[in-house]
Amino acid sequence: MHLTNIPFATVDWASIEPTVHPGERGVAHWRTQHAGDIRVRMVEYSPGYRADHWCAKGHILFVLDGVLDTELADGRTVRLTAGMSYQVADDTMPHRSTTADGARLFIVD
Repeated sequence: MHLTNIPFATVDWASIEPTVHPGERGVAHWRTQHAGDIRVRMVEYSPGYRADHWCAKGHILFVLDGVLDTELADGRTVRLTAGMSYQVADDTMPHRSTTADGARLFIVD
């Protein structure tokens, strides 16, 4: 990641109005900021959430609260708990998020 032309800034995530993204089950609430070409999000998945698509975009994802199960296109499922993260490049491993009890994430892509 090469970060250029991004001035120093702080973000009060609570002041950003969330957008609602329905999943196959449940919903995701995104609070999004852009810094140049970088998208930074605080995401909350409702209990029972399952993404409605396979994602091929690269991310750096950090679990703040809850448990996140990430299904991978190769058949594996990876479980992340609070304090864990993953990173994946664009078009490397399609993945899909699910959570039984809800999760709160910080994502950079």
